[in-house]
Amino acid sequence: MRVIAGENKGRILKPVAGRMTRPTTDKVKETIFNMIGPFFDGGVVLDLYGGSGALGIEALSRGADRAVFVEKAPAACRVIRENVGNCRYDERAEIYKYDARRALERFSDEGRTFDYVFLDPPYASRRLTDDLGTLLNKHLLAGGATVVCEHEDAFQLPDTFPGTLVRQKYKTYQGKTAVSIYTFKKDN
Repeated sequence: MRVIAGENKGRILKPVAGRMTRPTTDKVKETIFNMIGPFFDGGVVLDLYGGSGALGIEALSRGADRAVFVEKAPAACRVIRENVGNCRYDERAEIYKYDARRALERFSDEGRTFDYVFLDPPYASRRLTDDLGTLLNKHLLAGGATVVCEHEDAFQLPDTFPGTLVRQKYKTYQGKTAVSIYTFKKDN
C-alpha cells in the first residue's frame, strides 16, 4: 500500500494488522482519484472509516488543505497517526477515535462542512445509506462536495438522495467491490 500521486508519491503506508480493516487496493484508489479529479485545489476531506488513513492521505498528497480521519479501532488510529506523521501531515490532519455516528454528530454540533468525503465502512455493516442521510440532514457537505462510497457490488445505493446528492459515477472491480461517486448540489 502506497501513496499513488502528489507530493508523497511512492511513499509506503503501513497497513492495519489483522483482519479488522479491508484496505482499498492501490488500483481502486488510483481509479477513484482519477474519477474525482486527480489533483485538488484545497478543500477539507473527511475519511469517515479511516482504516490506515490511505484515502485521506492520498487526498492531502494531491492538494487537499486538511483531512479529518475517523476510526473507532484504537490500533487503526495508531496506524493512521503513524502514516500521517511519516508523510509529514501532522499539522494538516485531525484524527478521532470515534464511531462514525458519534463523529458526524460532533461535526454537526461544531458547524463543520466537508468538500470531499470518503465512506468505506466494513462491508458487513451496510451503513452507507444511513451515513449519506446523516451527512445531508446534518448539513455536513459544502456546496459541490464530492462523496465517494466504496461498497459491495451486490449492495445497491440509490442514484439520488433527496434531490441534492446525485450519483455521477459508478464502477465495479473484480466482481465484488463497487465505487459510487456522488456530487452534492446545495439548494439555494
